[in-house]
Amino acid sequence: MAVTYDAVHDRAAPRVGSRASPGIKRLALLYFWITIATGGVVYFEPSPYDALMIGAMAVLPLVGLVALPRGLAVYLMLLCGIVAGGYIASTQAGVLGVPVTHVTVTLYLALSSVVIAGFVASRPEAHVRLILSAYMAAALVAACAALIGYFNVVPALYEILTEFGRARGTFKDPNVFGAFLVPALLYAFHAVLTSRLPRASLWAVAMTILLFGTLLSFSRGAWLNLFVALTAYCFFVFVIAATNRERIKLILSIVMAGVLAVGVFAAAQSIPKVAELLGERASFEQSYDVGPEGRFGGQEKAAELVMQHPLGIGALEFGRVHHHEDVHEVYLNMYLNTGWLGGTLYIFLVLATLVLGLKLVLRDRGGDGVSAVLVAAFIGMVLEGAVVDTDHWRHFYLIMAMIWGMALARPSQTRYSRGSGRSGEI
Repeated sequence: MAVTYDAVHDRAAPRVGSRASPGIKRLALLYFWITIATGGVVYFEPSPYDALMIGAMAVLPLVGLVALPRGLAVYLMLLCGIVAGGYIASTQAGVLGVPVTHVTVTLYLALSSVVIAGFVASRPEAHVRLILSAYMAAALVAACAALIGYFNVVPALYEILTEFGRARGTFKDPNVFGAFLVPALLYAFHAVLTSRLPRASLWAVAMTILLFGTLLSFSRGAWLNLFVALTAYCFFVFVIAATNRERIKLILSIVMAGVLAVGVFAAAQSIPKVAELLGERASFEQSYDVGPEGRFGGQEKAAELVMQHPLGIGALEFGRVHHHEDVHEVYLNMYLNTGWLGGTLYIFLVLATLVLGLKLVLRDRGGDGVSAVLVAAFIGMVLEGAVVDTDHWRHFYLIMAMIWGMALARPSQTRYSRGSGRSGEI
């Protein structure tokens, strides 16, 4: 598949770096596509994605593929304020190395997110499509690997691709694996809505694979994420639809997607070990959730510590000293990890992203609805953050960066048209 680059758009916004030739830019776009496509392989830290992303953080600005809209400085300052709070909180920890390392990873994720936001702001339509095509490839590879592992197609890979009877694919954690598939599922559903029948059929197959992967992750957080994100996406598309015909098509697609989901669930239920684990995971009050040493008891301890330590206690210190596991609630966790300063800035960052995203969706009225995919995916992650720590999820920073990049670009640049050209895609 070829990468194309239209140099006419190179004048769209102020950029950092030199004006490289179109051929060099095509190579840089291919490199970045590969970087995003490796985001679904996270068996160890740092992952291949991290190594490639560090290179991309240098290459993209160098060849002039990063724009510098004014609002990007706000995004950078919010992220750096959170990181600064984390380094301050590290001084309160019993050990210094662990929290400092954790916060340094946060700094890397923050800076990479700023670069991606600038990349998207330079050419929103082409660059968002490029990122989403790579993300879809990563999600499908991860989901297929999970199915191969779960159904023991290759016995030697069963232990690698599953954990405690749950599919994890190319991830080390089933919960992150399940959540990673949700934005791809939304994009596949969006493609079903906006494509002609032959392509829509292929996207429906992709949806089925991703839905099976999400289900077999047995992640309650990912299930909640998917439900919330799909609901938000359908609401957005209904509101911004240009005609009632499009709204009727959406309703019919929702019905068909519901039938597909029921079919996938019924097929899964017909497998005894799946049905047993589904019944167990469907309860939101597991034995490890309740009691003073359970998840909810730990969150009560965390809330008390937040009130007692305005500077925070340092990243990962809660699980090391105060409880037998992490908080599993990102907002409390951020207050512990980064103090009142960083925790408040984190909440403000999330709210600011939601506000920018909602404005972007409304601005996209009559467009192709890609902004609705991103904002709905972000809303799902925001809600899932109430039950799991999402502060180091790479795809959280990626989705957030795309929302900021699109929102900060010129309105004329973010105006998609149905059936628009694919310049910049792979």
